[in-house]
Amino acid sequence: MNPTNFPIPLTQFTKSSPLAQGKSEGFEGVLTAEPWLSDARKAKSVYIHVPFCFHKCHYCDFYSIVGTESQYELYVQQLTKELEYVSPYLRAIDSIFVGGGTPTIFDDGLLGIMLEAVQKYIPVTNDCEWTIEANPETVTRQKAETLFATGVNRVSIGAQTFDSELLKSLERCHDPESVSRAVGYITDAGIHDFNIDLIHSIPSQTVEQLQFDIEQATTLNPTHLSCYSLTYEPNTPLLKRLECGYIERLSHDKEAAMFALVREELSSRGYTQYEISNFAKEGFECRHNVSYWKNNNWWAFGASASGHICGLRWKNTPRISEYFAFDVLPPVMDVEKLNADESAGESFMLGLRLVRGMNREWVDALIEQSSHRWRSDVIERYINEGYLMWSDDYLCFTQDGQCFADTVIIALLKQEDPMTDSTRQEKP
Repeated sequence: MNPTNFPIPLTQFTKSSPLAQGKSEGFEGVLTAEPWLSDARKAKSVYIHVPFCFHKCHYCDFYSIVGTESQYELYVQQLTKELEYVSPYLRAIDSIFVGGGTPTIFDDGLLGIMLEAVQKYIPVTNDCEWTIEANPETVTRQKAETLFATGVNRVSIGAQTFDSELLKSLERCHDPESVSRAVGYITDAGIHDFNIDLIHSIPSQTVEQLQFDIEQATTLNPTHLSCYSLTYEPNTPLLKRLECGYIERLSHDKEAAMFALVREELSSRGYTQYEISNFAKEGFECRHNVSYWKNNNWWAFGASASGHICGLRWKNTPRISEYFAFDVLPPVMDVEKLNADESAGESFMLGLRLVRGMNREWVDALIEQSSHRWRSDVIERYINEGYLMWSDDYLCFTQDGQCFADTVIIALLKQEDPMTDSTRQEKP
């Protein structure tokens, strides 16, 4: 197929687009696939979403569905059609991330079919980083060998905690021993670049339990650790339980102490904090996620997958029945084209998560595109309050500021209403 000819006519591509309501600039409410696909060549990364899970964890706000084993094969077939159609429009991809859901929920045969389709249809650079997420309970020796054989070179294992009772409270469907077993299968197969996900600040969790988690995780010698504070996302059962008083959130001081422990312990074990919640051995930073934080371009495949090309963001339909019904491309929704001021806010939101921060040239350019340069005053305010600083010509959070990152980022996202500014608390 010659990607410049578009032999298949593609008309309206959006579902209930907010563009028609004037939320964004540069469009008249209807997007067609032709210009969309022509911009796919600008993507340097690819995200592929597999929405299936054994169980929906009560803290998770990612799109996932359970009890749908009969749909697995059809999903892989539809995903393969999508990959095949977009393939001619892509250029060499630098990172692939297969997330979920639980991508390793498929049996070995179907998993291999999906990964072979990715291998066949996604053009890659010689050193492309290809990550897949894995629930440790689903990893078998055969699946690990399939991952390696199809080109996967990095695995992200969702351990969350090594405490059985805390796993139950998170509604995780694995036991702590399955993590080391999964690591063994993966490394035996030839994949030595792997991440372990940990969650801290779980209700009732103690500092001693977190210390144990860190010790258990680092004993497995991962190249990378993601250590997130438990978040109470809107529309999740976890938040409802908190609001109903069934659980009690840890105090801010205790959360801060746990975050400090994570930084200190991982640093002493040879892991460098390169993003607020991510730590890596030298040379093993997650290339795909760094691309997100630098607001680069990526193409999205699969139901509910979100993409970004040159300031245009969209999400594939999250309705599995609609995804199955599409011809060559899934319908998209939540289409958004940010204006200059909004785009600057988003860049600060993402770029400041990197521990090194944002270089002065980038910061100055974003301030210039902010209406009336208002972000300059916000930055100066938080420098004076000790949450931001300049280090080697990079704007970054101080260690104390990392604990208040959300407060600072919200202030940089959108200009405060001057009518309410006098009521702002100086300390978050």
